[in-house]
Amino acid sequence: MIPLEQCFVPDRASLRDVLVALDRGSAQVALVCDERGVLVGLVTDGDVRRLLLEGATLQAPIAGRMRRDFISVSATAPRIVALELMQAHRISAIPVVDDSGRPRALHLLHDVIGKAERPNWAVVMAGGRGSRLAPLTDSVPKPMLRVAGRPILERIVLHIVEAGVRDIFLSVHYLAEVIEQHFGDGSRFGCRISYLREDDPLGTAGALSLLPARPDSSVMVMNGDLVTQADLGQMLDEHSKVGADITIGVRRYLHTVPFGCLELEGARVRSIVEKPTLSQIVNGGIYALSPSVLAEVPRHSPSTFPDLISKVLERNGHVHAFEVEDDWIDVGQRDQLRQARGEAKES
Repeated sequence: MIPLEQCFVPDRASLRDVLVALDRGSAQVALVCDERGVLVGLVTDGDVRRLLLEGATLQAPIAGRMRRDFISVSATAPRIVALELMQAHRISAIPVVDDSGRPRALHLLHDVIGKAERPNWAVVMAGGRGSRLAPLTDSVPKPMLRVAGRPILERIVLHIVEAGVRDIFLSVHYLAEVIEQHFGDGSRFGCRISYLREDDPLGTAGALSLLPARPDSSVMVMNGDLVTQADLGQMLDEHSKVGADITIGVRRYLHTVPFGCLELEGARVRSIVEKPTLSQIVNGGIYALSPSVLAEVPRHSPSTFPDLISKVLERNGHVHAFEVEDDWIDVGQRDQLRQARGEAKES
């Protein structure tokens, strides 16, 4: 986000005033506010050029010429939401407004996807069939199922881009053409996308053997059915800092036992706890791998991440846990898909 002081113009402003604000703010957009400070319209540098070509004078009032149907987000909306909206509507700026409609900040496409590019690669495992979600997946691969109007895999790609990673490999198999037609070379999403094509299913880790070369930096790997806001940049940084071979994104899973649980000594009851909540640390399907670990993935044969993690542990390698405290849903079954879509459970 950028400060807004230089971008404001009043709704009584002229086209000349807007030009001054555009030059002063260097954001390629002017924010038009009424006397209460409420945002009522936007004017971009492209709008100004078109108005001048149509014969408008510099003294012309902007009130009837600004964009009143602008898109904005709340201060609590994650940056990835702003990026998704900008990509979907092909715009380069989205204002952040408070509950009263007053602008507080401005998301710029260049700032969101133009942050320092990381040298890391990312691999997204998107080749599974998703049989448990049939018939929804009969003609659509599971990662392309929509959540809030956008395919899950597109959300993952944009989230990776937002973390500064620009080289992304998509592992594809089932209905691969649907995924390849949607993403192309990735330029539309601010990244470079290549495809790891599995002739036969290779499991959750096997597609890593299809990478075209050994990378120089750690590789981020994600399952293709996650809806998450995990801080991928922080995970990569922590992986490097601790010198891990593998870092696993983990979640704390809570399960409430719906019964009273007894502690026994023989047949004698020592204690009873009514409906206790048990806590377990579970695999979140997000990994950071040091380049050397990739050599331990068998080439062109099925392999899983539990297999790979076990190999590293057996040689006393360093496997690190990074707790994902942000939103995280594994869309593997219909209940999880409904949860991701914000739908009520079926009774």
